[in-house]
Amino acid sequence: MPDFEQTIMVREEDLDDLNHVNNVRYVQWIQDIAKAHWQSLAPEALRKSVAWVVMHHDITYKSAAKLNDELRLVTYIEKNRGAVSVRIVEIFDGNTNALLVRSSTKWCLLNAETFKPMRIPEAIMTIFKRN
Repeated sequence: MPDFEQTIMVREEDLDDLNHVNNVRYVQWIQDIAKAHWQSLAPEALRKSVAWVVMHHDITYKSAAKLNDELRLVTYIEKNRGAVSVRIVEIFDGNTNALLVRSSTKWCLLNAETFKPMRIPEAIMTIFKRN
């Protein structure tokens, strides 16, 4: 399956005191695209049987985005091991294609009833396998 993409426009409420996109907003977008990717591919029964929680965010800020910038967000699963999935999110300037932000997030898969970690099943790995 190809990488999952979304395009967003920077709005005034996304900005910090320096008139750049606030770092907290980037974290929100990273989580939002991860959720959208999951919901776009996982069948409803699977989505109801498991839950994902963040264990660790590693974010590199390379350049600032500003008001009215068009941003292209791209995400994919880099690897899975046991109960942990490593998801990459890259945020690009929509006009120049310059990389603005790159994140690597470790997500842990939980059983939705017990909230205990569970090994990522082949069904999930197959859905998110990159070509």
